[in-house]
Amino acid sequence: WLSPLPIQNCTLLFQIDASCLTWEGQQFQGKAAIVEKLSSLPFTKIAHSITAQDHQPTPDSCILSMVVGQLKADEDPIMGFHQIFLLKNINDAWVCTNDIFRLALHNFG
Repeated sequence: WLSPLPIQNCTLLFQIDASCLTWEGQQFQGKAAIVEKLSSLPFTKIAHSITAQDHQPTPDSCILSMVVGQLKADEDPIMGFHQIFLLKNINDAWVCTNDIFRLALHNFG
C-alpha cells in the first residue's frame, strides 16, 4: 500500500482546461470543474495498492495507462477500482488530459 495522501494532491495532474474526468459515470471538463469534483469527495485521505497496470505510447507522444487496484479512503472498507488515463508532456511536465475512474462494484440487479 502506498502511504495515504490528501485527496487534493490528486488535482495536481490536471493543469489544462482541456482535461476531462469521468468519475463513476459523471463527466467533468476543465481544471476548475475537476478540482471542484475531487475536492467535494466525502473523504480526506486516500491510499491505494496497484495490482495490475498496462501502459502504451500513443502516436502523438502521450502515454495511455490502465490501472486496476484497491483503495482505502479514510477509514472506509477497502474497495477495488479501475482507472484509465492519458498523460501528455507539456512544457517538460506530464499532465493528465483524460481520466476515467470506476469503483469495481458489481450490480447484479
